Amino acid sequence: MTTLQLPRGPVMADVAAFILSDDERQRLLHPLVGGVILFRRNFQNIEQLKALTTEIRALRSPALLIAVDHEGGRVQRFIDGFTRLPPMQLLGQLWEQEGAEVARAATENVGYVLAAELRACGVDLSFTPVLDLDWGQCAVIGNRSFHRDPAVVSALAVALQRGLQRGGMGSCGKHFPGHGFVEGDSHHVIPVDQRSLAQLRADDLQPFAALAAAGMASVMPAHVVYPAVDAQPAGFSKVWLQDILRTELGFDGAIFSDDLTMEGAAGVGDIVARADFAFAAGCDMALVCNRPDLADELLARLTPPALPRLAERLARMAGQGGVADWQALLATPAFQAAQQAVLQLGLPRETLQGPIVGEAY
Repeated sequence: MTTLQLPRGPVMADVAAFILSDDERQRLLHPLVGGVILFRRNFQNIEQLKALTTEIRALRSPALLIAVDHEGGRVQRFIDGFTRLPPMQLLGQLWEQEGAEVARAATENVGYVLAAELRACGVDLSFTPVLDLDWGQCAVIGNRSFHRDPAVVSALAVALQRGLQRGGMGSCGKHFPGHGFVEGDSHHVIPVDQRSLAQLRADDLQPFAALAAAGMASVMPAHVVYPAVDAQPAGFSKVWLQDILRTELGFDGAIFSDDLTMEGAAGVGDIVARADFAFAAGCDMALVCNRPDLADELLARLTPPALPRLAERLARMAGQGGVADWQALLATPAFQAAQQAVLQLGLPRETLQGPIVGEAY
């Protein structure tokens, strides 16, 4: 197979099954595509996953970014042969029960194991950590959140990021500027958060500020409207993405839209309008998941936006180190000790309770 020399584009698409179809190969060769997001349906076993990522990487140079939602708890796409990761809430509870030092060390270890296992299978990026605060009223976030206290969330997120970096992977803080206060699930509705910017700065923005200062590689904004700040959802808002995230918080990494097929994105129009709004607001890459028809419509009709920093920002998101090197690392006693330490954290009985996020089980 000939590898096409082609810069990464600003659209992230998905694929249907364990191997690529001919139509999917053609879609992934489109100049506007720059990445692929994988789901549970794309995972049969580790060898199959390695073969799939190898085929995707061989299509183009530089290789398409390969991403997955692999947070732990009820959002872990790959299970068999992977270490079962706890929900982040467990790490916040560890902070309360065992203290900050123990919790930080455990959280860094979780990030390290998470990243190294994915890198050994050719995955570049997990969309993690969740930086939303646990206000106790957003079921779709729930135990995906570390804690209610922004200082605890900040400290644990920085620790998780250190672990991800040790495992050859950048971080993706989500869902900017905070999805934890609203009851609605933006997969199905357009949630509205009525709080003022001052209230958001005092609480929900704090973990994003802390992680940005510590080298956060990417951000995913929320499909939530904060009418006291802007009438548009955060992912379509220049105020949120340019004035606050870029200028106020000094963030210079990649901004990934959340899935543009979600109901929370529907208020601005069809799939092309949604992408146009996302790019105009400041997103670097638009995600189109679970609707190949909409992905094809977007690729056929989108006028490529001017994104002069795109290549640089996406290059930073590529996984570090060779896949074979990470595969060798997984066989070492030191890494296996790290895996055992993660397993010993356990899984609370309520881990899988809550709304299904994409494919949670």
